[in-house]
Amino acid sequence: MENVRTVRIGGVTLPAPAARRVKLAPSILACDFTRLGEELRAIESADWAHVDVMDGAFVPNISFGLPILAAARAASPLHMDVHLMIERPERYLKDFADAGADSLTVHVEATAHIHRAVQQIKELGKQAGVTLNPGTPLEALRPVLADVDLVLIMSVNPGFGGQKFIPQSLERIRTVRRWLDELGSAAELQVDGGVSAANARAVVHAGADNLVAGSAVYGKDGAQAGLERLREALK
Repeated sequence: MENVRTVRIGGVTLPAPAARRVKLAPSILACDFTRLGEELRAIESADWAHVDVMDGAFVPNISFGLPILAAARAASPLHMDVHLMIERPERYLKDFADAGADSLTVHVEATAHIHRAVQQIKELGKQAGVTLNPGTPLEALRPVLADVDLVLIMSVNPGFGGQKFIPQSLERIRTVRRWLDELGSAAELQVDGGVSAANARAVVHAGADNLVAGSAVYGKDGAQAGLERLREALK
């Protein structure tokens, strides 16, 4: 019998994930901003760079904004994947697009007009993503699920890096994967929050094909080593 590797998370043992092209999107929130160009070059073998923007209102933390995105864009050819954890994101979509975003993800809780925000992103020629907090029912995604290019499942409460993965997120990933498949959607299913070499296989097995990782990549031994650990875990 073939030796099948497994992962145990949240009390459940899972088999190896089905073959799927998985993108890795290191979060630059965890990098050393005094060496931003070097830190981006260290992840040049990744697929995307994930850019977490926080306003101190929608989430209880302030990160960075347009100048850092513009600097990252100038320093790297990577796809700039911008996650807007800000209130009324529609006010700034064009600004972030102009600063270098390739994809823009907005929260359903942050705007009264989520469909309009998604359409604005598309009109700007960018990939449109939608996300929601762990405590928000997944049904909130339904009205725009057929219109987006990316769905982000938050596996921690947004606002701070270095948090532990919420095991119940696996069922949320499975549910959204089923919905996307039923729609015949090509949208990417991204997961962000506590993703590491210890749980990456379980996350992909649940249906994710785009993994955001911050502290798991930008560790003490450098981003290249962190990326390699994630890749090895997915083999």
